[in-house]
Amino acid sequence: MRYVQLRAFHYVAISGGFSRAAEALFLTQPAISDQVRKLEEEYDVLLFNRYKKQVTLTRSGEQLLEITHRMFDTEQQALDLLSESRALRSGTLRIVADAAHHLLHILGRFREKFPGIQISVRTGNTETVIAGLFAYEADIGVLGEIPEGREFDMLKLNSTPIVAFVAKTHRLAGSGSMSFAELEKHPLILRERGSKTRQKLEAMAQSQGVALRPAIEAEGREAVREIVASGSGIGFVSEAEFGQDGRLVQIAIDSPPMLMDEALICLRERSRGKLVRAFWEIARELSSDD
Repeated sequence: MRYVQLRAFHYVAISGGFSRAAEALFLTQPAISDQVRKLEEEYDVLLFNRYKKQVTLTRSGEQLLEITHRMFDTEQQALDLLSESRALRSGTLRIVADAAHHLLHILGRFREKFPGIQISVRTGNTETVIAGLFAYEADIGVLGEIPEGREFDMLKLNSTPIVAFVAKTHRLAGSGSMSFAELEKHPLILRERGSKTRQKLEAMAQSQGVALRPAIEAEGREAVREIVASGSGIGFVSEAEFGQDGRLVQIAIDSPPMLMDEALICLRERSRGKLVRAFWEIARELSSDD
């Protein structure tokens, strides 16, 4: 097994084809194909299903990709260590967050200190945040439920209760607070299953003998916000994520507090990366100021 063979396999897998891998590695397609073929022949294993121009990973290929992800990420960390000053002048930091709202003050300070770094932020629920970290598609995650396990480093950002909200024109807009029994009587706009906000909300309602059933189930916080703003029903969000929206009015939920912890999270094995560590230190500094 040679390094060039593993590298060829890895880039075909993450690029989705031999031509794209060749472009990424500045090699010819026949050279990439030959390296992957020799790897498969040497170990008598099929790593890719090849059908016409479509290339997909076999089960063995998927297992090997998990290993090469770690291998080449470790290689990148070594490169960052050997070129520390350059690593903080250029590069890309990838973040996946259940709500970008919690990052705004950190992003601003980070950009001031490291203007040459490109930052990519995408959103998702808790499941997609954790999946993105394990798949090495993101360097840092932000989520509202701290997962169990020793594979993560975490930094708590804040802790706020879940609240209900309606459109400013809704007939319930003047309600200061509502019980679960009252909420159950109205159309509810709930997040998709997998959302920790929804899970906590439903668990608390069940403990009070109420079953919350969505009139509309929407994927993503912004989708819920827009549907509620149209006057279609009642939505739910952590207080920190309610934000400033003149179309909406917040309503307290008359129940024991349902607190949503918001935290930065990264795989422990990647916590020493220069960009991750720089972002982490700024977040820690701002959290201690609060």
